[in-house]
Amino acid sequence: MSSASLAQRLAVAGTLPRLSVQDRAPIRIGALVPMSGAEEFWGRPGVEGCQLWVDWINAHGGMMLGGRRHLVELSVYDSGDGPEVTLEAARQMVETQRVRLVLTLGGGDMALALPYLMQRRILTATLLPSDLSPDHPFLIAPAEVHPFFNVTGVDWLARTRPEATRVALCSQRDLMGLPSLATYRAAFDVAGREVVREVHYEAEAGNARAIVAEMLSSDPDVLCWCSSAPPMIEELTVAAYEAGFTGEILACTCDNYQRLITRTSPDFMECFTFQFPDFDDAALADTAFFFHRPKAFFDAYTERFPDHWSAVSWEYASILDLWHDAVETADSLNTASVLAALKRGRRMPHAFGLATWWGTDVYGIDNALVGDWPVVAIRDGKAEIQEFGSVLGWLEAHGDRLMEELGALGQLWHQRDKPDLTRALAQD
Repeated sequence: MSSASLAQRLAVAGTLPRLSVQDRAPIRIGALVPMSGAEEFWGRPGVEGCQLWVDWINAHGGMMLGGRRHLVELSVYDSGDGPEVTLEAARQMVETQRVRLVLTLGGGDMALALPYLMQRRILTATLLPSDLSPDHPFLIAPAEVHPFFNVTGVDWLARTRPEATRVALCSQRDLMGLPSLATYRAAFDVAGREVVREVHYEAEAGNARAIVAEMLSSDPDVLCWCSSAPPMIEELTVAAYEAGFTGEILACTCDNYQRLITRTSPDFMECFTFQFPDFDDAALADTAFFFHRPKAFFDAYTERFPDHWSAVSWEYASILDLWHDAVETADSLNTASVLAALKRGRRMPHAFGLATWWGTDVYGIDNALVGDWPVVAIRDGKAEIQEFGSVLGWLEAHGDRLMEELGALGQLWHQRDKPDLTRALAQD
């Protein structure tokens, strides 16, 4: 595998000739992600990154398959309207659009669509590895292993702020929040931190001021927002600032952190540790990982979509890079062939370095690509990578503790209810 993906080489150098492909069938990619509702922030920015990737590929002749180039088309459907509507969208993608890859956020709205996509043997990628199971053999998590990478932030904070020992957590009660809560519980326990308060809230009904007030009642040194949605993280952070909190804040993401600096203060935001960098970060400039020249992507994205950069802006595009390389290697769009090409050797370049296909202990299948992950803090008004932590190393050392917490919250793959796809299709 080359150190630079085709899309990134094109973005930087534009080295391929333009070819006429108008007489050839396009290769269609599906994005079945939330474009509305409470989870829109995990969907729309990622689709924008995909649009940039597709435009780059098509501007230089399209994808190579069987010695010929084909244009790429992106079909976008909203997964934010519930499982039944999402199932119908999946059917439209497969039966009408003939998509070859489906990109998803994952979670509850995909409960019916995922079994359908597996039944049709469609290669599908999720940003929520908790969707993985032996029942979903063609589902992969190649971009991130949410929420397991959050252990790196806990570990770094414990080492750099050893005096911050008392932690208050809050988390929403959904398929995004509960696995994250379990992960943070395990990580703080391993780090020798004491969880003095937990607050659980409904994803679309949480009151940030009330949540923070309850958390502060236990006099914590650290407030952890877990994997709360970006708007909730913003309101929780502002509430903590207005309440006079002076300790550390930890969360999975901190999208729009510059707006938070404006709403709080530069000094206050230097207490915030999270997991998603800007891709113009100096720590990424000289790396040779698969998502090559990340600054080129970041600059193109922020120019085309000002103020839209988020934790997911790059993730679906990075999946497309990995898939594209596998398609070229297999010289095929066949799901089994592409999946075999993706997993050849079990180790491959990932967004932040070499990664390993992993997951049997937790998911019942090794379909999650796990590598190092950055720990990010704000310094002088700018997000900066502090270090890269080994997610796989932590999992190998402390996986049993994590499994206990996941099991306690009913988040292991064999604890999930299986949806009745046959009944749902019969009701059509």
